[in-house]
Amino acid sequence: MKYRISVTATAMLALSGCMAEPGMGGAGTGTPAAISAAEKKQGAEAHPELLKEFGGAYTGKQATYVAEVGRNIAVQSGLSNARSDFTISLLNTPVNNAFAIPGGYVYVTRQLMTLMNDEAELAGVLGHEVGHVAARHGQKRQSAATRNTILGAIGQILVGAVAGDSQLGQLLQKGIGTGSQLLTLRFSRTQEYEADDLGIRYLASAGYDPQALSSMLASLAAQTALDSRTAGRDARSVPEWASTHPDPASRVARASQNAAAGGGTGKLRNRDAFLTALDGVTYGDDPKQGVIEGNAFLHPDLKLAFTAPGGFGMQNGTSAVTVSGTGAQAQFSGGPYNGDLDSYVRSVFQALAGGNTTLDVGSISRTTVNGLPAAYATVRANTSSGQVDVTVFAYEFGRTSAFHFIGLTQAGQGAGALSPMYRSVRRLSDAQAAAIKPRRIDVVTVKAGDTAASLSSRMAYSDNKLDRFLVLNGLQANSPLRAGQKVKIVTY
Repeated sequence: MKYRISVTATAMLALSGCMAEPGMGGAGTGTPAAISAAEKKQGAEAHPELLKEFGGAYTGKQATYVAEVGRNIAVQSGLSNARSDFTISLLNTPVNNAFAIPGGYVYVTRQLMTLMNDEAELAGVLGHEVGHVAARHGQKRQSAATRNTILGAIGQILVGAVAGDSQLGQLLQKGIGTGSQLLTLRFSRTQEYEADDLGIRYLASAGYDPQALSSMLASLAAQTALDSRTAGRDARSVPEWASTHPDPASRVARASQNAAAGGGTGKLRNRDAFLTALDGVTYGDDPKQGVIEGNAFLHPDLKLAFTAPGGFGMQNGTSAVTVSGTGAQAQFSGGPYNGDLDSYVRSVFQALAGGNTTLDVGSISRTTVNGLPAAYATVRANTSSGQVDVTVFAYEFGRTSAFHFIGLTQAGQGAGALSPMYRSVRRLSDAQAAAIKPRRIDVVTVKAGDTAASLSSRMAYSDNKLDRFLVLNGLQANSPLRAGQKVKIVTY
């Protein structure tokens, strides 16, 4: 979440832009239909929302480099021979993710990029995602998908509960019904294999080593295993490539075998060029957008913090932080404030209802939370699945600054499991805010006498330093290091 934002449909739309894949011809072994004007329009409409929900576009030398590699691999698909038809974006988000949508839009996160070790691995991931589009996987799985988006539960409840015929309700309904599952539902094993095969084919035709996808999948599998055994894992709920693209470990050997069987003679890896471009990229959370540490969300610029309930996950977007758990969901954001908390709470409810609908909010309660003036109210709403409670809990951070939660619980629960979170909002001191520093990738050259143990001691973590170093560099515990070799470490 960046700075103050207004309470608009954008905050609740999340990934509800049209992202199905209609009109794509051909199977994985054929030639896909060219990108149509309708698909270009569809992609262009979804693109801004995707950027907002995934931290915005990461700019600088890394983004320029990724765009060049991405266009080079995308034209191998047959979707278009014009490099200008593809928009390749590096996303400023701390999760491992990559995806593509119709219209020539391809995305990879900076975090997944840091896990790669050469240009061919980057091309392999991007080619895999383009392969999903070329094979029409999004359209094929849409008919069997449940209506489950990152904000699906919130969206569905709001559509039936408080949106009525409002613009927000129309936008949410449109998003839920037109393929917003693309980034949150798993591909089938068959679809994964087909996208792997296409990615390998694209690598070979572009002159890259077709084994690069296999080595990237191995690094991803190692990172997934490290995440699963790391204690105190952050409560981060954004879908990662390892979850939306199931079981990378089982695909490593298959991808390697198929690359060998394909007969591709390319050997291009471009390791040095890739590491030169990667050097300095942000690793993990960007403090300018707030950070997730354990169950806490901390924003050093806004100097605020809150703690999510145990067992709940968080997604930090550019316009809001989403908190999700069993039986309850919430979003935290900010809006225009004139010094009157009561009217602020009512304005949030009104924004949810839309301009053509008036909600009977009733009385608004006042309290103090960790020294902050606060106000809240709960509205009972009807949905097709029954009644729910919608709560707005707002906090004054100054005469012109306010933030709030929108919480949803089962009818009769009121704040329910979200109550401790509402009571956890607090200011950060100057010292606490200053202590939150960004981590970055530092590409260093191995010197004589350096070992994995000595280099990993420089990692900006207090735990699992050696494991993190090995996974980051695609190394095994017994992998030799040689003087002059370039490796990645994470520093402040």
